[in-house]
Amino acid sequence: VQLVESGGGLVQAGGSLRLSCAASGITSSRNTMGWYRQAPGKQRELVATVTRDGGNTILADSVKGRFTISRDNAKNTVYLQMNSLKPEDTAVYFCNAQIRLFGVYTDYWGQGTQVTVSS
Repeated sequence: VQLVESGGGLVQAGGSLRLSCAASGITSSRNTMGWYRQAPGKQRELVATVTRDGGNTILADSVKGRFTISRDNAKNTVYLQMNSLKPEDTAVYFCNAQIRLFGVYTDYWGQGTQVTVSS
């Protein structure tokens, strides 16, 4: 499984960015994809996840109303639309794929993309 993120960058507070994560090598239809982030000196935290059918999404309280997660299964891509960005959103954002196969869950990670929000 390979996950390749894109779309990070520098933006002013109040601005928007869209992150993309293209997945390859996923053979199981039972998978959840999502985004986590890690700021300097802090633990990695969940931002948002979405199931394969898009029917179940989870958003961290800190991003509700500002971020939206979606996926295009035909393109094997998951997106994170980030609006009304705040300086505290500054972090490295990691794409995650959690795959269930024969009852076993396995996590895969992308290399991360930097998001910096200036005040």
